[in-house]
Amino acid sequence: MIPAGANVEREVEFALAGLTTLRLALRTPDFTTAARIEEAINQSFGRSVAQMLDSGTVQLDIEATGQRSPAHALSKLENIPVEPERRARVVIDQRSGTIVMGEDVRISRVAVSQGNLTLRVSETPLAVQPNPFSQGQTVVVPRTSAAIEEQPGIGLAEVSPGTSLSEVVAGLNALGVSPRDMIDILKSIKAAGALHAEFIVQ
Repeated sequence: MIPAGANVEREVEFALAGLTTLRLALRTPDFTTAARIEEAINQSFGRSVAQMLDSGTVQLDIEATGQRSPAHALSKLENIPVEPERRARVVIDQRSGTIVMGEDVRISRVAVSQGNLTLRVSETPLAVQPNPFSQGQTVVVPRTSAAIEEQPGIGLAEVSPGTSLSEVVAGLNALGVSPRDMIDILKSIKAAGALHAEFIVQ
């Protein structure tokens, strides 16, 4: 008796020693990275043994490697250093107000205006009493007042195009805003098409 049930699976027949070709699958498909893998493998073996099929697959010809078995070819492959292509990313954690940007993040020239409007509504009850010796009763009349306050902002600030992470950070810091407001500004810059990076909000 198995209360929660079970999965019965049959192992797929697989013989590594009998393979004539191997396909390397990239966890993050990228044409530049796949091309670098192909070039690094071919340079390591001194001949054309690897071929990029698409952005996520590189095929290896086992016979062309001259190795005794696919396992020997793989043991040589795993020691070849390849630097993957990194995507420009901006990662934002809204709960903690954390902003992390990669060094490849670029920003175009953009103008940003940032300021806050605060609406304050207050209510002071007012007691109205009848005239002396009259047959009336005291009534509480609500008295509501509303006011709008504008916090001093920076006006319209221009963020120059940045060619490096330090320039992007310097341009954004020139706005003089808090990290919470910076998140909203980055979202708006991305929506305007001036932030050239993958935007991830957690």
